Amino acid sequence: MLSAAVALAVLATTGPATADDPDRGPAADQTQTTEPGYGGDGRSHEPGLDPTPERPPTSEVSWLSFPGGVFAVDSLGHTVRYRACDGDTGRVADPNMRVAAGVASGAVVVGGTAYRYRVPLVGRSEGTLEVIPQHRPPTTLTGVVVTSPQPPTDPVAGARLFPLSGQLARVVADASLNPAGATVRDLSGRYGDQQIAVNGSLRPKAASVIKLWILVELLRRVDCGQVFLDDGVLVTPEDVVGGTGQLQFETFPQVVTLHRLAQYLIKYSDNVAANVLITYLGGFAPVNALIDSMNQRSTILARRMLDSAAAQRGEENYTSPDDVVSLLGAVWDGEILTPASRDLMIGFMREQTLNTKIPAALPPGVPVAHKTGDLPDASHDVGYYLIPGTETAVAFLTAGPMATGDETVRRMARTVYDFLVDPVDGAVEE
Repeated sequence: MLSAAVALAVLATTGPATADDPDRGPAADQTQTTEPGYGGDGRSHEPGLDPTPERPPTSEVSWLSFPGGVFAVDSLGHTVRYRACDGDTGRVADPNMRVAAGVASGAVVVGGTAYRYRVPLVGRSEGTLEVIPQHRPPTTLTGVVVTSPQPPTDPVAGARLFPLSGQLARVVADASLNPAGATVRDLSGRYGDQQIAVNGSLRPKAASVIKLWILVELLRRVDCGQVFLDDGVLVTPEDVVGGTGQLQFETFPQVVTLHRLAQYLIKYSDNVAANVLITYLGGFAPVNALIDSMNQRSTILARRMLDSAAAQRGEENYTSPDDVVSLLGAVWDGEILTPASRDLMIGFMREQTLNTKIPAALPPGVPVAHKTGDLPDASHDVGYYLIPGTETAVAFLTAGPMATGDETVRRMARTVYDFLVDPVDGAVEE
């Protein structure tokens, strides 16, 4: 019988914007506004009050980030998942999981390999996983625990971001034709790495925002040494679809490098590149495995770009503002990609050519890295504000008519920018 897990976890201190799929019908459910605060106790911690809880809040789901992989824990469902360069266990039940004092611990055996874990359910903590293969020495992996959201590093500084949620809530309330959601996470430390959201669990169709997960799964394999960006992929005339992108205007068959496919996937929101990469990666399952390993429960890749037959069968891609920022934050913090792959991904996002939303709402020259998503019944823009000293991850998602959704996204984008450059309503720093 396996013994208890080793190594105790220690808590840390606290072109044109063309629709990519023009044949979709209405959309998403609207959820409640997330109240400002940190305690998770139903109370709103307003600026001027001490927002520090008695202890950091725990999450039902967390994942341990270690070089080359993740170990996901669902303490409510008593399941775990190991996914790294050397393999993927899939979701595994651990009926004997012990959850006490905000820590999940236990052991499972998959394919002859034992996995002993002790993972706090508090983000930014340290967790430990021991991998014990048959007939080989064990490996102990230690890393940062990730939750959604991550708790702030400084709750007092984080409280200064709370007024932004009220401002965004007013924009959302004014968007009568477009259920909308926004999630914002400080990445700079200026606001204590605080995250706020308005309708952060809104779940509209993902449109081309889903391409971010396709890219991350590809770059994860690059980090593992399983593929190389100068590898070539044969693209045939049968792969060509319309909507956004540049590859559709080229002559096929031809061999296209993974680097160019990855770049076009984001820079031009290229639908041909997206579909070719889905096939190259092995279909929907590997991308959904990535999503599951990060416990992003609102996101799914269920159809290819411009696959109207699949859409008519009810097969659709979805996401939420919270899940998008969960991904963007993990990329930024180096928890899912190496620094080199992170920088490459953000570089592709900085090259984005569909700039009618976030960039159009901001003064010229404001540095952003972003990814759009457009359908007749959805309009999104997500990414990073790269203002030095105020770097921020944002996700603005809407359902409903695309034209009015575009304007709602622009209003949300400008609201965040104005707050960052000129904090108001009690958020002005000393």
